[in-house]
Amino acid sequence: MVLLRQGPARYFELREAIDGVSEKMLSQTLRALVRDGIVARRATSSIPPRVTYELTELGRGVAGPLGDLLAWLSEHQDELVAAQRAHDELESSASSVA
Repeated sequence: MVLLRQGPARYFELREAIDGVSEKMLSQTLRALVRDGIVARRATSSIPPRVTYELTELGRGVAGPLGDLLAWLSEHQDELVAAQRAHDELESSASSVA
């Protein structure tokens, strides 16, 4: 969704821009976002068919807060990882005592 804030994109453009995403996962995610009314799928009758995806009005409304959340997560990544490690160490210590 954050990528689509920049404007419409074709499937292969999204696949190339999202590091590590499988084709299956991208296809499933796009189908779900289309179903939810967040993304619009536009197909032309050209040969081969040209399919583009773009945010709907509903999608544009959520893309901003989602972008803010992703920026916050990136900014606090070190703190989040430290909290996860501390939690895992406590869990590990409790498991070894029991």
